[in-house]
Amino acid sequence: MIRKEKVARVLLVGDPQKIEDNLASCGTTPEEVAGDIEIHDPNTSPLIDEFRETLVSLRAHKGMTPEIASAQVRHRLTYAALLVQTGRAHGTVGGAAETTSDTVRTALQIIGKAPDAAMVSSFFFMLYCKEHHTVKGAHIFADCGLVVDPDANEMAEIARASAASYRALTGETPRVAMLSFSTAGSADHPKVSKVVAATHLAKVADPDLIIDGELQFDAAFVPEVAASKAEKSALGGAANVFVFPSLNAGNLGYKIAQRVGGATAIGPVLQGLAKPANDLSRGCSAEDILHMVAVTVAQSDALDQTQKAPEGAA
Repeated sequence: MIRKEKVARVLLVGDPQKIEDNLASCGTTPEEVAGDIEIHDPNTSPLIDEFRETLVSLRAHKGMTPEIASAQVRHRLTYAALLVQTGRAHGTVGGAAETTSDTVRTALQIIGKAPDAAMVSSFFFMLYCKEHHTVKGAHIFADCGLVVDPDANEMAEIARASAASYRALTGETPRVAMLSFSTAGSADHPKVSKVVAATHLAKVADPDLIIDGELQFDAAFVPEVAASKAEKSALGGAANVFVFPSLNAGNLGYKIAQRVGGATAIGPVLQGLAKPANDLSRGCSAEDILHMVAVTVAQSDALDQTQKAPEGAA
């Protein structure tokens, strides 16, 4: 699907025989897809020696030795991350057969955090394309997959990173809602105060960001509700980036939107890394993988544009 739609050029990392068998089940061979799909066997790759040295240099401060590195570079997650770290690939997509913790940890250890990022977080790219959806298009829900209980500073960073991700993926202006069970002071609780503080911190860090909080979801999503509950809100019930106060709320929220509301959920997409590296659910479909690869390509393109921009430009 990725090949036919020309979304990306794919490097498949794993057992060549298993990959060839799977290609055969789709009616093709490695020779027929050469140029679009490249197979890398981490056990026999000519890059192993270079990758071992790279891994030692990256992780020596954590006790990495050549002996340990020799074994680790043969693991597909490590090998794939090293393809990205050394510039041979633009991003990784994994997790269909690996845990989220292993996938994210490998990305953090080898690809690393972006120099200008305060933290690594995640989001789901939510698509509303069905007839019953009254609002069509794309939203971001964050953080629904990584940061369990962000404090005010972390929630503010998640908001800013998610706004940048929304702009990169859609080309549209982000409108950020900081979610809570309270709207504009309707409840008094430390968990509400955290959201209020996070909103203030995000505004101070980026005065041009269109952001408001604390808001209940309906006040951020429905203009009529916003008019009655939050008439002074800059969002006017038209938010497109929704920042949840905890992983508990975010994970439940995106799954309800997906399973009950029929939204397409792509993610968790990682943000804050030096180069793109994304995780898949172990229950993912072929379409999920296609969507995640497309998002990873968009992230890479946005990163290239940022790095090519003249000094002082954004």
